[in-house]
Amino acid sequence: MANQPAGLRFINSSERILNQLREIHPLIPWVIASLILTPLPWVMANSYHVYLANTICIMILLSVGLNIVKGFCGQVTVGHIGLYAIGAYTSAVLSANFGMPFWISLPIAVFVTLLAGIVVAVPSFRLEGAYLALVTLGLGESVRIFISVTEYLGATNGFSGVPTPKIGDFRFDSYEKYYYLVMPVMLLGVFFSFQILRSKLGRAFMAVREDPVSAAASGINVKRHKMTAFMISAVYAGLAGGLYAHMLPGYLNPRNFTIIEMVTLLLMVVLGGLGHIWGGIIGAIVVTIVYDITKDYYHYSLLLFGAVIVLTVMFMPKGIGGIIDRFISTRRFIALRSRS
Repeated sequence: MANQPAGLRFINSSERILNQLREIHPLIPWVIASLILTPLPWVMANSYHVYLANTICIMILLSVGLNIVKGFCGQVTVGHIGLYAIGAYTSAVLSANFGMPFWISLPIAVFVTLLAGIVVAVPSFRLEGAYLALVTLGLGESVRIFISVTEYLGATNGFSGVPTPKIGDFRFDSYEKYYYLVMPVMLLGVFFSFQILRSKLGRAFMAVREDPVSAAASGINVKRHKMTAFMISAVYAGLAGGLYAHMLPGYLNPRNFTIIEMVTLLLMVVLGGLGHIWGGIIGAIVVTIVYDITKDYYHYSLLLFGAVIVLTVMFMPKGIGGIIDRFISTRRFIALRSRS
């Protein structure tokens, strides 16, 4: 152990501590993570940085949800941003026009998005690859166009007046307060994604991803698992959309749900690594920050992010998560050789 590199000793010690904590209770590492993240707004330079942290939490939820259907189950979908829009507008309309509190409108929005996820899943029973991508892209764009021409939803002017959540007399009416809502939800979403990956359901997803025919021959109901993956992914998208809608300034616009945002979301997952949860989280953080830095060059966003996706697939096919896995495996192999 003493002859191991410092980086490898740190990785081994961290894994051992995490495993010990999980043995006590699976939620303990996540409680510790929430305690570490709690003081983040206090050290931020200004409210805009806190807003960016809130956006990153929402994007992590979105990318984790997309990774379940695309990374775990291998379904090529590019209409996820449409589900995100459905969740956002459903919760916004229920709260602003019908007076429903956030704690009721959000679950309803998630349920409506789940139903939409079932509709998106149906083409996956007969289509694969680029054909499925085109169909889901059409569904996503149809949602945006429908919003753009519907006056009740604000059309191209946008939908405003979405109230902030409240508990009694306490309102989440600032970015700093809202952080303490989105951060725990994000951690719970990531926790459940890990639980899914390690479960029998997650292993069935990966079997469908690798070879649907072999998975069916092994007794896995391919259609049912595809449907389940789309439904779980839709729940994440609806949850992220509802949280986005109620964050200040409480305003939604169809331009927030365009193909550029979809490409950005795809980049988060591809750059982080398909089927790699930690990589997807890192990808969401990196891409959100880069997207914010380059927002002055909005017209070149598709070119920039499209080029990065192509380069990532060419030179980092497993993304950041694959690089991390390869680094850990290589260092362990070197350590084993040095001891033998």
